[in-house]
This record gives sequence, C-alpha cells and structure tokens, in this order.
Amino acid sequence: MPNPVVHFEIIGTDGAALRDFYASTFGWQIQAPPDMDYGLVENNGEGINGGVGGAEAASAMFYIQVDDPQAYLDKIAQAGGKTVTPLTTIPGMVTFAHFSDPQGNVVGLVAAETPPA
Repeated sequence: MPNPVVHFEIIGTDGAALRDFYASTFGWQIQAPPDMDYGLVENNGEGINGGVGGAEAASAMFYIQVDDPQAYLDKIAQAGGKTVTPLTTIPGMVTFAHFSDPQGNVVGLVAAETPPA
C-alpha cells in the first residue's frame, strides 16, 4: 500500500497518567525518556508504532508515511485541507507535519527517512 499509516499518538493533559492508563489497561510497555512527557509504545513487531504523551489538549492522531511531506502539504492545500503544524524536523528522530482535512480531522504526515542527527 502506498503511503501507509505507520504511527499513532494518544495525547492528554497528564501524559504520565495517560501512559499508566494504557500500560495497565492493555499491558503496553511504554518507554518515556525522563526529559520528555512522551513515551513510545513497544509493539514487538505487531501493529503500528505509537506514542502516548502530554500536551495542552487531548487528541488522538495517526500518521501517514510519505516520501516528501512538503509536497503532500501542498497537495492537501490544493484539495481543500490546511496545514496545522508546518514541516518540523527533530534531528536523528523524525520529520513530521500535521494537516486538517476539509472536515476538520487533524492527521499527521511523517517522512519515510529519518533525518540525520
């Protein structure tokens, strides 16, 4: 399938409590670095990768992997969507962006390649 869904995020105002909820309810192993209010779900090769973290508002999102996120943001704008978070790179980790579709759903894009550290 071209441009697969490769990552999900579950975000809430208390990231630690949310990670505890998903870990205890579903048995997920979630690794959160001490300096981030965000943890990666260890999927052991089953399902898609994901993360659980904290922010000002609750949300759930999925990420579509693409070869050129900016080109897709341009296509999205032409099709009636809007950029919510412009292209952002975290060196050595990820390049991502968020957009809203014409109905207001917010979805993420993630680059297929990891940016250099």
